[in-house]
Amino acid sequence: MKKEKLSIDGIPAILWGKSSDKISIHVHGKMSRKEYAEQFAEIAENIGYQTLSFDLPEHGERTDHTYRCDVWNGMHDLNVMADYVFSRWNHVSLFACSLGAYFALNAYADRLFEKCLFQSPIVDMKWLVEHMMLWAGVTVKQLEEEKEIYTEIDPLRWDYYQYIQAHPVTKWPIPTSILYGGKDDLQPLESLQSFADKFQCRLTVSEKSEHPFMSPSDYSIVERWLYENI
Repeated sequence: MKKEKLSIDGIPAILWGKSSDKISIHVHGKMSRKEYAEQFAEIAENIGYQTLSFDLPEHGERTDHTYRCDVWNGMHDLNVMADYVFSRWNHVSLFACSLGAYFALNAYADRLFEKCLFQSPIVDMKWLVEHMMLWAGVTVKQLEEEKEIYTEIDPLRWDYYQYIQAHPVTKWPIPTSILYGGKDDLQPLESLQSFADKFQCRLTVSEKSEHPFMSPSDYSIVERWLYENI
């Protein structure tokens, strides 16, 4: 399929698909990169959409670890992409995965997306961070005193934890469909169900899938869900 490499305000991106007045911004998750949007972009093109994917901080071509992949930089970069897209296309949708979905929830609540797809979204970051602390044996007091503690999963940061506590997701007016794995160990089903109920989202649970949706059988599950919801 047609793809064009772009640099948008210094952020490496790819524009996928033949010209259309419809586009979806694709926000990948942790340990991914813009090129992994290809499956989504091929399906989206069949339904008349172009796709714009880009590398989050510290991912893909962005190897400068001084610009960290945190909620502040994530929100900044997502807004750069949205400004670019909304000024050029008439119909804009969103796909976001895992950590990318958390960034989107913080950056895009006031953007006029026509629809949104979330795959394995982090909708309750407070739950995840507090469980990471539990798994690593780190107390809130320790984190407050040390400010940053490295763990096997990810660094724990006091400023990030304070942000999470002060900014729960209270607004999400975009029509949204969610794909969640029943064996996801980064978010409990209760959090996804609560989010879906609160914001009237369509929730699909794949009982045998894990958070990454990376097993051989998951490809067809994701493909079917995309065709049903894009």
